[in-house]
Amino acid sequence: MSAEHDRIFIKNFSLTIVGLMIFTVLIIALAIGIHNRLELSDTPSRDAARQDRLQPFAGVYAGETGRAAAEEAAAAAAAAEPQVAFDGSLDGGLIYERACASCHDGGIAGAPEMEASAWAGRLDKSKEELVANAINGIGAMPPRGGRRDLSDEQVEVSVAYMLDMLE
Repeated sequence: MSAEHDRIFIKNFSLTIVGLMIFTVLIIALAIGIHNRLELSDTPSRDAARQDRLQPFAGVYAGETGRAAAEEAAAAAAAAEPQVAFDGSLDGGLIYERACASCHDGGIAGAPEMEASAWAGRLDKSKEELVANAINGIGAMPPRGGRRDLSDEQVEVSVAYMLDMLE
């Protein structure tokens, strides 16, 4: 009886495996058929993505042609550097309203609100120390208030503006 059960099991198992193999071949054939029917049209975004993928990873610069290409690449890299926020404006009020007020007006994430009582422990520090904290970040405040494009001078005038508001 045991040998008969084994023979039936092997037969059923073999049929199942053959059935799965046929099913796999049919799915592959269907996928190939669908793929061959698709006509991919070239769109500007597809062309741009293709050109981006085909750009060389690095360049080799040799001789006069290479020197010119290296200078061009350096100029392009310099142009790609981040711009200074607010066109380099040193208007403390403008910088405060556009960068600092979002947290300091509502006391978000522990930012002291713009009233003297909230700044009690901070007003004992020097202006330079407050500016350094604003530039480097302190507590939940990220460096430069989360605006990496602010220059040191812009951070300094915004801190001065905030201190003037507290007086």
